[in-house]
Amino acid sequence: MKNSKQGSCLCGKVRYQVTDISPRMGHCHCKMCRKFHGAAFSTFGEVSAANFEWLDGESLIKSYQGENGTIRKFCGECGSSLVFVPSKDPGEVVEFSLGTLDSNIEQTPDAHIFIANKANWFKPSDDLPQYEQARSHE
Repeated sequence: MKNSKQGSCLCGKVRYQVTDISPRMGHCHCKMCRKFHGAAFSTFGEVSAANFEWLDGESLIKSYQGENGTIRKFCGECGSSLVFVPSKDPGEVVEFSLGTLDSNIEQTPDAHIFIANKANWFKPSDDLPQYEQARSHE
């Protein structure tokens, strides 16, 4: 893939590459993301499904489906969060954990989502838009 960026899990056994990362990337404060990432929020980038490719370790990927139908894909060896799949996903976009990128990118997160569910001990201190719930996919 031309101008590709690569990413991997903590143990390095699962690797992927992406091209044409969308400028739409956000910090998610929902309870499930906080619990899954063990942090105040998770940060996901988006790419067209055609611009996402597993390079190694795809057989090691495990999935967890939440009560709301969302799916979180992670490395079965080290537990690194890799991909988020929304419920009723048409499969056109892949949301991947920005923290797993091994390459630098030019884009930066553009919003906080599910801010109504944020940890009470965290207060965003940037000027990014804040959405109480999800934002629409304009």
